[in-house]
Amino acid sequence: MSDLQVNTKLPLRRNRPGSKAKDWCHWPEETSENMDSLYHIQQYIQQSIRRDSSDIDFILKAPDQQDEGVWKYEHLRQFCLELNDLTVLLQKECLPETCSQMTATEQWIFLCAAHKNPKECPAIDYTRHTLDGAASLLNSNKYFPSRISIKETSIAKLGSVCRRIYRIFSHAYYHHRPIYDEFEGRTHLCRRFTVFALRYGLIPKDNLIVPIHGVNQDITTIMQQQTSPVKTHSNQSLKNGDSPPSPTVTATQAESDA
Repeated sequence: MSDLQVNTKLPLRRNRPGSKAKDWCHWPEETSENMDSLYHIQQYIQQSIRRDSSDIDFILKAPDQQDEGVWKYEHLRQFCLELNDLTVLLQKECLPETCSQMTATEQWIFLCAAHKNPKECPAIDYTRHTLDGAASLLNSNKYFPSRISIKETSIAKLGSVCRRIYRIFSHAYYHHRPIYDEFEGRTHLCRRFTVFALRYGLIPKDNLIVPIHGVNQDITTIMQQQTSPVKTHSNQSLKNGDSPPSPTVTATQAESDA
């Protein structure tokens, strides 16, 4: 009975029906060690984001003794969750009629892997398909049956998910800049994702084409290489994860998710 009495004094970490926005997730912070839940890493990451979404180093700093594979997996789940908010904003103007292909700069057209054979998709459909596919993989009992311990063969799949969802940032930056700027100024999500991808080597640096001050400052050089090719070839399709040839770059390239 005494244990029950002690437990009732702990804050209820739950958003009750009818909670106001200012009270949402408004409870005292906990250390990772004190979080007693199967989902404590997710809770810790979300708590760090609520604390200060601009403090990227703090958010990405793993607790002591934390398994790196699980840490990367939980962060990628969180990125997908937050990218849904950007997708909702993009739906207002990213229409099939205006964005009939998933592109970033003029040099790249991305093919959607949601189809039997990868093919071009309107940008907003590509975005939805990509996030649906990522959610399906990250919640797969086959590859991720546990959120405590993850096999290396499953961890290896995170890189392809990162490359695909990054294209949502790049499309928003190059084609819907006001929406991107408002969202990024509020969430710092692309900055966090870029630092995360570089820190764990999940995306080749040359493929990180959204300029983030202080992170990929040599982006100007990268973009010059893409817009000023030494040679021009016919359109080519690159498998997911391949880096564009340098300095030889095609005028228009299609990258496949297959």
